[in-house]
Amino acid sequence: MKIAMLLSRVRVEEKLLLQAFEKQNLQVDIVDDRDVIFDLHQDGWKRYDVVVERCINHSRALYALRILNDWGIPTVNHYEVALICGNKLETTSALIRDGIPTPGCKIAFTPESALEAIEQMGYPVVLKPAIGSWGRLLSKVNDREAAEAILEHKQILGTYNHSIFYIQEYIDKPARDIRSFVVGGETVAAIYRYSDHWITNTARGGRATNCPVTPEIDELSSRSAKAVGGGVVAVDILETQDGRLLINEVNYTMEFRNSIDTTGVNIPDVVVNYVTKVGRREV
Repeated sequence: MKIAMLLSRVRVEEKLLLQAFEKQNLQVDIVDDRDVIFDLHQDGWKRYDVVVERCINHSRALYALRILNDWGIPTVNHYEVALICGNKLETTSALIRDGIPTPGCKIAFTPESALEAIEQMGYPVVLKPAIGSWGRLLSKVNDREAAEAILEHKQILGTYNHSIFYIQEYIDKPARDIRSFVVGGETVAAIYRYSDHWITNTARGGRATNCPVTPEIDELSSRSAKAVGGGVVAVDILETQDGRLLINEVNYTMEFRNSIDTTGVNIPDVVVNYVTKVGRREV
């Protein structure tokens, strides 16, 4: 089997995946997305049975997957998964379409309508860029004065990502959230992410511990993965004070370095087994 890994740099996750491939005697060609050139009129990737996408840059990942999938080359993940998961509006809309519980959400296109939407929802709310990761550029808005200031900043920034206002209900969670890992429709593991800060991402200092995969977590995670197109994804789950579970986000180029020893599940091995099935057209 011929396998390529398209990446931005070889991080811990990529090293772990490469080691897992090596254990199965599978050779992987590493392709740096900073060097790659796609000739849209000539498919130079036909020699590969499957391509594993591990780009850091969302745009590079999205366009590369579009090209590869249009050429008929299997990828992990597929273009549609990256398209939906890489945009919070797309993700939330897909989840709600499939009847999956999520925090309240409003979308507005101008600062004026965004302020009205915020006041309709009631303070505090969370403002997020539609495209972003690692908990960056999130704002907890506690009052009108803060809302006006943040909305003005977004307007002045003037970029596409800040011209769409994604306004989410603030969930008063119990100093933690849950991240589950879904591979090929199966919830293989989950962690709690604890933090004194309202942002619990491990990239922002959150502490990971094992979370038992209950039937409810399994069902919500697998349904959420299916809603965005399946494959290999991480699902972020919020707990309310009254015990309800709400799906916050779904991530398509998931990080798992802090979750292997924590859960006792060899996530790289599970991912590699799935990749080989995709390469053999078994899924």
